[in-house]
Amino acid sequence: MDFKNWRAMFYVFRETLPGFLMGLVVFISILLMFQVLRLTEFILVHGASLAMVTELVTYMSISFLPAILPMSVIFSVLMTYGRLSTDSEIVAMKSLGVNMWSLTAPAVAIGLLVALLSAMSSFYVGPWGNRKFEVLMSQMGSKKVTAAIREGAFAEGFYDLVVYANQVDENEGILKDVFIYDERKGNMPVTIISKKGIVLNNKNNSSSTLRLLDGSIHRTNDEVYTKINFKTYDIYLTNPGQIQIKDKSPPSMQLGELRNALKTVKVPSAKIKLEAEFHKRWAITLICFVFSLFGVGLGIVTQRRTQRSSGFVLSIALIVVYWILHISMESIARNGYLPPSIALWIPCTIFFLAALYSLKRIWRI
Repeated sequence: MDFKNWRAMFYVFRETLPGFLMGLVVFISILLMFQVLRLTEFILVHGASLAMVTELVTYMSISFLPAILPMSVIFSVLMTYGRLSTDSEIVAMKSLGVNMWSLTAPAVAIGLLVALLSAMSSFYVGPWGNRKFEVLMSQMGSKKVTAAIREGAFAEGFYDLVVYANQVDENEGILKDVFIYDERKGNMPVTIISKKGIVLNNKNNSSSTLRLLDGSIHRTNDEVYTKINFKTYDIYLTNPGQIQIKDKSPPSMQLGELRNALKTVKVPSAKIKLEAEFHKRWAITLICFVFSLFGVGLGIVTQRRTQRSSGFVLSIALIVVYWILHISMESIARNGYLPPSIALWIPCTIFFLAALYSLKRIWRI
């Protein structure tokens, strides 16, 4: 390969890289915009500090990386090759003897590098960020548990309890005229009535206790009714070690944990979810490389025909189509209609075939 081909490769690579970095910023911002209401709720309702919200946003952004990297690849490659084609730079370089392989190689290099980054983020960095986000959300939720209770209304799903209070003082954590229905032990539901309740947080805010004063406990089991009066009764809303001991959700599992879970889990429905998670991560990793190939062919062909086409709009359209297919196939796999090893790879296969077709067209030009 002569000097002009190497120089053309370096030039195209240099043009593509800033677009990739800009794509990361754009798509992270877009995804975070959908979380604005959720973050605002935590600031207003749970009294989260600016530092804690910043930490939340950081972990959230890290957990978004596996999804953002493929988007940034197709965005940068389409924008770069579309501009080169529109400005006739592709034609100029070919007239100087630059071959098509040299023009395609920078996108291939970007695709391989991002696929490697995607594998790291999908199996290690992303799950770590998602786990940190889950733990921090749990800690924030336990700091001000009275925020979930409204005066004169039943609060369902409050630590698996149904709670009613006539008066609520969120700042002091005090409830008055409290009614609680506890069915955590399904065969022995308990009804608790109390004149007053006080929410007590431990020192590190990782657990809370609802202390009830002057009340009674009502229990019915096998047609036997029991009533117990009390002066003080404590309900532990969280366990101090619960957040750390709690099993990780599949999106929070790293590669080794996911493989171990696949070996040990025997419940079919749970195993299907783990298999779907495993294949989804590999499919997202490979789609980065596929998008880089597809972007070259589509960018050059589309921009040669019309200069009005927008690389940004086209990349968004492709991303939407891919994620619709991906989510549909994931749902099919989780419902057991197709094995995850087949369903999760269908979108990637479709886009790979489309990428080969688009590349074949530009190599004929």
